[in-house]
Amino acid sequence: MTLRELQNNLQVDNSRLRTSVSAMVATGELAMKNGTYVPGFATYENPTAPGGSIPCTLVKLAARFGFASRDDGEGDIFIPGRALHGAMPNDKILVKLFDHPRVEGSSEGEVLEVTVPNNRFAGTVCLSEDGRLAVEPDGCRDVKFLLAKQGSEGVHLGDKVGFLITHRGERHNAHRAAVVEKFGSSDYASECAKAILYGRNVRLEFPPEVLEEARAYDNATIDQAEAAHRMDLRAIPIFTIDSAETKDIDDAISLQKLENGGYELGVHIADVSHYVRPGSALDNEAYERATSIYYADKVIPMLPTQLSNGICSLNPQEDRFAFSCLMRLDEQGNILGYNFVKSVIRSRVKGVYKEINALLESMAAETTEPVEADEAAGPIDPEMLNALKEKYAEVLEQLPIMDELYRKRLVLRKQRGGMEIESDEAKLIIDENGRCVDIVKRGRGTSECMIEEFMLLANQCAANAGRTNKVPFVYRVHEAPDAEKMEKLSATLLACGLNAKFKNPIPTQLELAALLDETRGQPIQTPVHTGILRSMQKARYAPQPLGHYGLVLADYAHFTSPIRRYPDLAIHRILSEMLLGANNAQMTKDFTDFAARASEQSSKQEVTAVRIERDVEDLYKAEYMHNHLGEVYMGTVAGITPRGVFVELENTVEGFVPAAELCKGEPQVVDGVSMVDPLTGRTWMLGTSMKVRVAAADVALGRIDFEYMVE
Repeated sequence: MTLRELQNNLQVDNSRLRTSVSAMVATGELAMKNGTYVPGFATYENPTAPGGSIPCTLVKLAARFGFASRDDGEGDIFIPGRALHGAMPNDKILVKLFDHPRVEGSSEGEVLEVTVPNNRFAGTVCLSEDGRLAVEPDGCRDVKFLLAKQGSEGVHLGDKVGFLITHRGERHNAHRAAVVEKFGSSDYASECAKAILYGRNVRLEFPPEVLEEARAYDNATIDQAEAAHRMDLRAIPIFTIDSAETKDIDDAISLQKLENGGYELGVHIADVSHYVRPGSALDNEAYERATSIYYADKVIPMLPTQLSNGICSLNPQEDRFAFSCLMRLDEQGNILGYNFVKSVIRSRVKGVYKEINALLESMAAETTEPVEADEAAGPIDPEMLNALKEKYAEVLEQLPIMDELYRKRLVLRKQRGGMEIESDEAKLIIDENGRCVDIVKRGRGTSECMIEEFMLLANQCAANAGRTNKVPFVYRVHEAPDAEKMEKLSATLLACGLNAKFKNPIPTQLELAALLDETRGQPIQTPVHTGILRSMQKARYAPQPLGHYGLVLADYAHFTSPIRRYPDLAIHRILSEMLLGANNAQMTKDFTDFAARASEQSSKQEVTAVRIERDVEDLYKAEYMHNHLGEVYMGTVAGITPRGVFVELENTVEGFVPAAELCKGEPQVVDGVSMVDPLTGRTWMLGTSMKVRVAAADVALGRIDFEYMVE
């Protein structure tokens, strides 16, 4: 029957019928075939037919359905509620596909077996339907487990907890759980963040054996015998530039302009591989973590603080071991050659982005050439400027040369089609109680871009060294985008009124860069830049030199952050063996398997870290907006769906406005670019300004709802 036939036969309200039918489709009681609803599970009576079971991981769960990700990477499988058989997110499962899925062309199946259960979760304390204490796992809508009395003492409704499933039933409502960690009220982002970290198995504490090795570096200084075998660069005015809050300083720079108009650029990286040896407890733990995780005002380091903030960190006025990339560039900024050397350095000063930006702007103002003001520098007070000149006295003459080289490199990047995607980053202001009291847009001035470009050069040289010497390596790769995604992107951008007819199925980087430049600074910038970014492949680590599409580079790796990224530490180790003269046969034997494992582990952990950082940021944004309920803001439409629109405020906060508040009729959405109310003709486009009121903010979900305000 069609929906209209069902309504005529049953004589029920249309909205109630739609809700009920959607629920029955989700549970498998109904299926859609050729535009009509029919009884579901045409082949359910024989789900355990021999052979054909597929190893999967359950990745999403709601009360009436779930999704399993195939271990072979062939996509996701929809699993209706009664076919889940109590499986939980991150369970390793075997799935049997149905011969006739309800949606033609899709994959649908049943859980045959949970091979490796995941019983560790975070959640929110709630009440069951009969009023007993229960817990709802994070990310599982309308799923509740009764809590054991033991361990639940002192918990309150709405508390965030960590729990274990102690008993599994055939259905989710038969599962039982016990509280093992208590984090506090879900009204606070800091407590919800702890729950996220627990639920995703983030390693917060270092094991005893790791701490024991780290203690050897308490208040450590460099070994003078080792220093004697290194290139001594302590006489060169090397310095670092980071944010004011940075304590784990990976990189330092030096620059000299040569008489022939060329440049000698030094990028000096903390020599972590000297202290973290293969097979040590420190190395094993760093491999497992693979990356540091940064959120709000906190960091979960890859290495203990004795190394990350101590002996490895390139702190000012302290002798440190470094791995230096010494590059020679011509007058236009092209790389002529490079050398990698083990060195000893002594940073002259801990530079701060905002301060360097202020100095660069003041220097530019003293020239006769008109320059654009650096918004990230802020206003320059003469007294402050004099203090900065005194602080940076030993390296001051390098700054205009760095600015000059950076701008030449920028020209080269634009010529090859290097894409500069603008994405607004939020800076969360956290008070002494751990609460978010403000959100500002994180500025990017000249010094931030300058350092990024110099690090990119060193990364490029490192990858080139690995490839040309034909040794096992860990590359940072970014493959060309998928043609189907590019076709959809083209349709979306054309609907936005942009000239996005690409010459080939996969556009050149120059074509995409032109679109980015065309929309830069326009109201539609955010959705267009975000859309292009989401249409790209995800960058990852690989043992093969597959190139970097976004940067338009044949060679690229991550060399410059070994304190906080394991791939960088891995290639430091490989390059160190090269410098010692190891032959290719020995390098292949020692590092082929290592490079493959490091690539896979680092890619996996990077995805986890990015998701955690994003999800936790949403919690803090919701906490901040909860204190501003009822306030009115101007925002920009950043996303459009049939359910409603996403509106982004100036401070990067994004909230949802339901379609029912915008349209009197059934909304018509075109390519995710526009929403039209057929009854009034009112149209909302990506980039449209919209006045909204903060209607709700759920900290635990990291969700913000706006109410449309008629202007």
